[in-house]
Amino acid sequence: MPQPLDLAVAGNGTVAALIEPTGRVVWMCWPRLDADPIFCALLDGTNPEAGLMEVALEGRVTAHQRYRRNTAVVETELADGAGNALRITDTVPRFPRFGRMFRPQMLVRRIEPIAGRPRIRLRIRPRFAWGAEAPTLRTGSNHLRWLGPGEALRCTTDAPVGFIAHETAFALDRPLALILGADEPEPEPPARIARQFEEETTAYWQEWVRLLSVPFDWQEAVIRAAITLKMCAHDDTGGIVAALTTSIPEAPGTARTWDYRFCWLRDAWFTVQALNRLGATRTMEQFIRYLTVAVMDETPERLRPVYPLVPNVPMTEEEAPALAGFLHHRPVRIGNAAADQRQNDAWGSVVLAAAQMFFDERLPNPGDAGLFRQLLPLADVAAREALTPDAGIWEYRGRVRVHTFSAAMCWAAVYRLARVAQRLGEHREADRLRGLAAPIRDAILARAWSESRKSFVESLDGDGLDAALLLLPELGLLPPTDPRFVATVEAIERELARDGLLLRYAAPDDFGVPETAFLACSFWLIDALAAIGRSEQARALFERILALRNHVGLLSEDVDPRTGRLWGNFPQTYSQVGLILSAMRLSRSWEEGFWRAW
Repeated sequence: MPQPLDLAVAGNGTVAALIEPTGRVVWMCWPRLDADPIFCALLDGTNPEAGLMEVALEGRVTAHQRYRRNTAVVETELADGAGNALRITDTVPRFPRFGRMFRPQMLVRRIEPIAGRPRIRLRIRPRFAWGAEAPTLRTGSNHLRWLGPGEALRCTTDAPVGFIAHETAFALDRPLALILGADEPEPEPPARIARQFEEETTAYWQEWVRLLSVPFDWQEAVIRAAITLKMCAHDDTGGIVAALTTSIPEAPGTARTWDYRFCWLRDAWFTVQALNRLGATRTMEQFIRYLTVAVMDETPERLRPVYPLVPNVPMTEEEAPALAGFLHHRPVRIGNAAADQRQNDAWGSVVLAAAQMFFDERLPNPGDAGLFRQLLPLADVAAREALTPDAGIWEYRGRVRVHTFSAAMCWAAVYRLARVAQRLGEHREADRLRGLAAPIRDAILARAWSESRKSFVESLDGDGLDAALLLLPELGLLPPTDPRFVATVEAIERELARDGLLLRYAAPDDFGVPETAFLACSFWLIDALAAIGRSEQARALFERILALRNHVGLLSEDVDPRTGRLWGNFPQTYSQVGLILSAMRLSRSWEEGFWRAW
């Protein structure tokens, strides 16, 4: 039975459409990934009347949806009970054109009969101002326009305009094209444009995938995750959103509904790490440009944990009262108050992402002394603030502590930059930075270890656990074979695992006790289990999470451990990153896998 988050994504790094298994578009922010959703039915409860684009097949009995192989092109086939069937192909164009990447604010939809004469209604019902405004519809000879205060949307088509405007049922006897985007005329026939854009977008994605360095095992899952991450990277500025949606709750009946359509420095670092290991280095370069040109214009002390895709745009958190919420879960939030929090891991996130620029020989423009000098103030601030209280990785709104992960990220910022200095021949600076890093590490290892618990704890001199402790070896703070880390993994399994899947933490927070497992944390557990020699358990957990993906292979933020139902914003970059990194760690080598296959 379909789940509410059985959604496919078609995107191009500028806009993205979320499409139900029946081909109904229920979410699309326009003209940018973090803008007003012109299709917002996903967050309008169960109301089917507004904020959508669909091909309604009369008498429909089946629906089948898939991605075209190794692309972000979505194909949906619908059939009725009388042998009539049609195919909907959704393309958000992306391909090289005129010496640059063509990625318009556009959704191209082709509808073609594949059996009989299916009877359909075409519905295009955009909303403006977060569902509050019904735009005025105007029609032309071959287009429809939706007009609102300061906004205009156009659909150019070779379908009967009157049938669309009045939602009249008709028999589909030939292929139709709908080109939805900016209020600009199209100079060529819609059918020709749609077919060309579809073919060139298909070719782009297949070539992009062809150049990925994928593991031998789980290739299809890794490729789908990589394409999804690419769709979450905003080409224009280089920022990477944490998810394409806002306000999908972390669990049923909770007010944990957050806007994730922004660039968390921490999430983006993980995303860059995953794509870089796959060989998709351009996204890393664009993100570093986003950091150095826009984000780091602020003073190091004021570095925020999260930024909008255009960094000077306000992120004030407010509610959208016109929308009833995902399955009637309110509130629907716009913006995120986490931007005003103090999260000390931000300095480490920037340095760890940028440090790869100095060690990757594939890059045409690797990190140099200029970038190093730009990063250096971050390390100095991180060294000074490492052992001070903050809101932590989980963004607690009602408390501050000296969180172990935040302190470890500060140490990592200083230590990694010492390595960069050494590589650049800045030996005196390298020695100075190592001198700053050493006492931070000593303090963390001494004060984050609980002798009574026999494990590391989530805050210095504290007594709780959180899943971020699983990342300590990844940061280089200690080796995974250290008995203290092995004991910590075992403690986290005992206290945070629910039916094998991992909570972020189990203690009550500002909104009560967490109920759902955070998928990224379960991937961290997989990596930790593999690192301490429990590879079979790691592979079993990995296979279990793969089975939780939706019908086209995508993951959200959270999952109910009891039911396997996905919750939280979608698609979540953290989850796709976890899948990629765990697959690469667990996979057999190509040599081993190939010869065993014979």
